[in-house]
Amino acid sequence: MKNEVTHPEAGPLAIERSSKLGVKVLVASGVALAAAAVVIAASHVLAPSVDQAVAAAPPSVGVSVPLQREVEGRLDFLGQFSAVQQVDLRAQVGGTLTRIGFKDGDIVHKGDLLFLIDPTPYQIKFSEATAQLESARARLGLANRELTRAESLKKTGAGTVENADQKIAEQRAAQAAVDDAVAAVHDARFDLDHTRITAPFTGRIGTHEVSVGNLISGSRAGTSPTTLLATLVSTGSVYLNFDMSEADYMTFLRDRQKQGGPLAEKVQIALADENHFIHEGTLDFIDNTLDRTSGTIHARATVPDADGLLTPGGFARVRVEVAPPAVTLLVPDASVLPDQSDHIVLTVASNNVVTPKLVQIGDLRDGLRVIRSGLTTSDRVIVRGIPTARPGAAVSPHAEPIELTPNPNRGSVGS
Repeated sequence: MKNEVTHPEAGPLAIERSSKLGVKVLVASGVALAAAAVVIAASHVLAPSVDQAVAAAPPSVGVSVPLQREVEGRLDFLGQFSAVQQVDLRAQVGGTLTRIGFKDGDIVHKGDLLFLIDPTPYQIKFSEATAQLESARARLGLANRELTRAESLKKTGAGTVENADQKIAEQRAAQAAVDDAVAAVHDARFDLDHTRITAPFTGRIGTHEVSVGNLISGSRAGTSPTTLLATLVSTGSVYLNFDMSEADYMTFLRDRQKQGGPLAEKVQIALADENHFIHEGTLDFIDNTLDRTSGTIHARATVPDADGLLTPGGFARVRVEVAPPAVTLLVPDASVLPDQSDHIVLTVASNNVVTPKLVQIGDLRDGLRVIRSGLTTSDRVIVRGIPTARPGAAVSPHAEPIELTPNPNRGSVGS
């Protein structure tokens, strides 16, 4: 016999009620699923239309007309200092070094004794040459007296012509011996004098390369190895050497021809630790040929160095002004795009279509690029949103001011 548990409310009515409730739930769920499917389908249908609408909107770009400022024409280069005068001190005679007359790094003056080589051997040679000269002069005196007597005897008939001629020859030989002895004295004096090595000009001397007691090798003509003693460089002014590219050189020439030359003779200089071009020099040399390997031409300026700040071998920026101040167009440097060997600027035409323009550029002024040609004062230059702009495509322009980045260097654009 089975044990059955029956709920008090169990019966046909309860069963019917529960079944109806389940059907209603199932129906309600089906309706929700259908509604969701409709929404999803609608989203798939509408999505392409939304994307197309977004894609159809032209990109927004900031535009501005070029700034107009009075700026002077100039060219900037990197230069290196070198001494106006520099000499490697080497001995012209050999011997033992007995004295050093300076401290390393001193300022020495013209004529100061720098090195002394033992003069004893050369003093001996000089004394020998002097003695030989005295002997030759004595023989010459005797030859002169004998010639005088022979000439007198020939006139009186007591002497022969042959004897007179012989005395003339002896006198000339004695004179030649004197001349040879004089040359030997000068030669010995030269060697003796050059045991003292003095400063050929005023300047700063480097370290001594030899010490007292070293044997020095010397050569008058430098045909044999010689000993380097020290290096001396001049002070008071230095050279600043730099190279111009062919394009910069042509710009320099054309602008200087227009101005007559004097303006381009002055250069401004900023040292490695300086932001201001506070030093001035004079452009006094430009080479006569271009270097075929580098496509540059060498130039040089002379710079006064009264305070001793300019050291040969150091680097500096050099600025050459080639034209007086004139109204010039400037745009942000980021707006200038390279196009192989040329440069272009993207502008917006009256129909809001991006139009590239080929430009000739100059240097940077307060973060802005000088435009030498290719733009007009009314061109709307794209200064913001450049990556979204495509030549020939439509854009939505809005005004965007061009901002100056103040530069502490001399020669900034005018306000």
